[in-house]
Amino acid sequence: MPSLTPKIIGGHTYYYARYCQRVDGKPKIVRQVYLGKIDDLVAAAERSQQPPQPLETEIAAFADVAALFDIAQRLDLGQLLDSVLPAKRHQGLSSGQYLLLAAINRAVSPTSKLQFADWYQQTVLTRLLPADPAALSSQNFWNHMDLVTAEHVLECEKQITQRLIQRFQLDFRALVYDGTNFFTYINTRTPAELPQRGHNKQKRGDLRQVSLGLMVSADFHIPLFHKVYAGNVNDSTEFRSITEELSTHYRQLAESCDHITLVFDKGNNSEEAFETLQNTPFHFVGSLVPSQHSELLAIPRRQFRTLTQSGLEGVEAYRTQKKVFGQPRTIVVTFNQNLYDGQLQGLHTHLSKARRKLRDLQTQLQRRRQGKVKGGKAPTLDSVRKQIHTICSAQFVEKILQTEVQQLRQGLELTFRTDQAALDRLCRVQFGKTMFSDNADWTDEEIVLAYRSQYHIEDAFKQMKNPHFLGWIPMFHWTDSKIQVHAFYCVLALLLTSLLQRQLAQKGETLSINRMLEELGGIWETLVVYPRRQGQRKPPTAACLTRMTALQHRLFSILDLQRFAPAAC
Repeated sequence: MPSLTPKIIGGHTYYYARYCQRVDGKPKIVRQVYLGKIDDLVAAAERSQQPPQPLETEIAAFADVAALFDIAQRLDLGQLLDSVLPAKRHQGLSSGQYLLLAAINRAVSPTSKLQFADWYQQTVLTRLLPADPAALSSQNFWNHMDLVTAEHVLECEKQITQRLIQRFQLDFRALVYDGTNFFTYINTRTPAELPQRGHNKQKRGDLRQVSLGLMVSADFHIPLFHKVYAGNVNDSTEFRSITEELSTHYRQLAESCDHITLVFDKGNNSEEAFETLQNTPFHFVGSLVPSQHSELLAIPRRQFRTLTQSGLEGVEAYRTQKKVFGQPRTIVVTFNQNLYDGQLQGLHTHLSKARRKLRDLQTQLQRRRQGKVKGGKAPTLDSVRKQIHTICSAQFVEKILQTEVQQLRQGLELTFRTDQAALDRLCRVQFGKTMFSDNADWTDEEIVLAYRSQYHIEDAFKQMKNPHFLGWIPMFHWTDSKIQVHAFYCVLALLLTSLLQRQLAQKGETLSINRMLEELGGIWETLVVYPRRQGQRKPPTAACLTRMTALQHRLFSILDLQRFAPAAC
């Protein structure tokens, strides 16, 4: 046992710690440690009560990647993918693991494959799914992925659907299908079939684009099937060609649900598509092009009945039957006051903007006629008409604003007016929805609610065009095979995040995907590194999580993320 011993030297008191042991039966001091003056002892005691000064910290993304990794584990996603995808000789990671990491990356922090390893090293995936960062090079990734074909992807989706039925009990009574496109910066001379110029939904008709058809559940837009096709192929043409593949999926889905309704928008309509769809087991709810069925839109409002079901407040409906694409169908025409007000407000905004631009063009032509503008190329009838067409390009504007360009001796003159009768007629008959279905035994409410479930796929596409989470871009690939793989891990990212969102909603936390990933992304793992002391081979460390808000604490608890936290947290 040590003892504290004072010594007086030169009039000052110094303290020593003496260790005494019996040697040959006699007490003997075997060790003596100098401690200093009393002030030194007090200072040392005070320092011992203070935390050591950290040397540095390391942080790693924790909650968002851990939660998505957990969903993937519940699906056994990596193992499932490996069971289908062609195997390459062992080089650190399997194809399924590469795709899983790519999907999580695409969900939380979309990067190029050149930045893939850097992103991985800044996440807790280094602990959850250990890999040599060198194995995450772009070359190694594509050495595996270049073996993946469209047939492999289709088989993976079939098996994933089966897992969803078995482990997540998804509601498959209503499925939603639609198509969209994504512009690319692929050079015109690049030899690829998928990127083509076409009508781009993001107004980038100057660029080559790739189209994506997607079928999702109305239960939290879980993707069940996707198809990548050329950017110049019409949606309805592609819809016709994939109905057989959809029918194959139906036979799987029917194991858990015997009545499945496919919901789609009017952009997929064609007589050939409905002939093909007629031979599949799907029921359906679709939409008609209003201008092609003007007699339905002319039905007076007094013949409509008010729908009473929750969620349909302010909606009125008129039900009838009509032959559509060669078959008698149930037709439901609806009027929604909120939708009407929104459409009318949007139309007035477009009209005001167009009038302002037409007045500016009118002034420019007048100044040239008056000789106030003499330089530059004089406008022609054709050039002015093209400008007018561009100005009035918003929906319905060209029908309401009547323009006229005259050639006068001094130059061109533009006049325009608002066709009030056309505006009144549009408001009276056009603003509404017309939908049709082969579910003749369904109520009006059931048909309208099924059609409204389209917002699920609209949300999915909107999310995939978000540059921060689940983004399709950046896409730095220019060959068809790489684009196919890129689409697959983007869809896998949507699958994992949608399942995570559904899990939280079932526990009472209803959040958008963006809000969910923002909150989880704010929970980081921190490693505090302290200076190495004499005799220590490695510097001591301590791990903890960043401070959480009340909402983050709830999410952390619901998802039981403590399982993935380091032991010291």
